[in-house]
Amino acid sequence: MTDSTQRGRPLAVDHTAKSGSLTEPAFISPPEGAPVYYGFVVLDDVVVDGFTLGKITDWEAEPCEEGDAFVIAPDGSRAGLVWQIYAHPYFQEVSPIEAGRWGVWGVSFHLPMNSRHNATENLESILPELKLRWGEWKSRFSS
Repeated sequence: MTDSTQRGRPLAVDHTAKSGSLTEPAFISPPEGAPVYYGFVVLDDVVVDGFTLGKITDWEAEPCEEGDAFVIAPDGSRAGLVWQIYAHPYFQEVSPIEAGRWGVWGVSFHLPMNSRHNATENLESILPELKLRWGEWKSRFSS
């Protein structure tokens, strides 16, 4: 008999985030009014042109070729990223733009996610597409 237990990737949990529950972490039970992806780590030193990267998959705890992240626009609004290291660039919709989030985007990064420097370079590589989607969201949902 073989062990078929699958192990997931490590989560980048913000242990300082306040939970809306006494028993669950903040990313599962965010307080009322919290933004999407609340409870995950925001990388305050991975910022390009006012856009900040947040990580859901903790690529600093364990090397990853793919994972989940989010980006925070200059106005505080957020979008999700499903990323992978891939030689050919792509940027595609995973989930559409909606009132509380300007979409979830499948993206490729050209550099390994093994340093904050590379994370910054990877964010910069997709920034033109992110700005387009953020602009579309703002025109539809921002007052």
